Amino acid sequence: MSEVQIPDPLQWNDVRTFFLPSDQWREPYCLDAEESRHLSKVLRIRKGEDIRILDGCGREGWFRVAEIGKKGVRLELIQSWMHPEPQSGVILAAAWTKAARHSWILEKAVELEAKAIWFWQAERSQFPVPDQVKETWRAQLVAGSKQCRNPYLPEIRVFPGGVQDVIRAVDALPDDPQRILPVESGFSFVSGVTDDHLAKDRPTVCVIGPEGGYAPHEVDHLLQAGFQPVTLGRRVLRWETAAVLCLGLFWWKRELRQIPKRS
Repeated sequence: MSEVQIPDPLQWNDVRTFFLPSDQWREPYCLDAEESRHLSKVLRIRKGEDIRILDGCGREGWFRVAEIGKKGVRLELIQSWMHPEPQSGVILAAAWTKAARHSWILEKAVELEAKAIWFWQAERSQFPVPDQVKETWRAQLVAGSKQCRNPYLPEIRVFPGGVQDVIRAVDALPDDPQRILPVESGFSFVSGVTDDHLAKDRPTVCVIGPEGGYAPHEVDHLLQAGFQPVTLGRRVLRWETAAVLCLGLFWWKRELRQIPKRS
């Protein structure tokens, strides 16, 4: 295959985005049934048109539709490239809450480049967290990735054993992550989220409590494990608001580094 240039960003923005898992990036390149249906029936893309493919592990590809058949869509690879994985990023450890809000936070986690999403069983969680990650959650991450063109999908894990399971998982991480514990501003020992918190070049674990708040022993365990209590402001925030605010603060700090400074 002859060398080609990566598409001009202005033209590339108009190209439709699809998903192909990394273990399927090989000849023949074929979309699965759902992606094929969306391409041919919903978007009515035709043979010979160009599309973008993401694999969720940092790879992006420029493909051409080679064949649309009854068994699916076959693609021709024109060019692929890897995006560098961010050194920073938030691992959002969110206490389990009502199922109706999960799809929303999963999509926002992809848009705001969460490194991982951990759902854990808090003492005051309204429902039990599932024992295993659900396939529908991954599908929601993929949908969010295609919409915002984030080449990396966050890892999802569940922790039915509670806050101690979360602490053990954090202790096992290789990069000595920053540990942040957002709590209500009534705690006398908290500080606000500072620029120093946001500027760390390593992952940050943010633990979000359930709708009913942390149980006292959960806060004690997290403080003993080295989590730094911080406040997100004077208001009592809902679960999803606190979660997306944490993601947004760190994401925007990373974005500021990428925006060229005007002279």
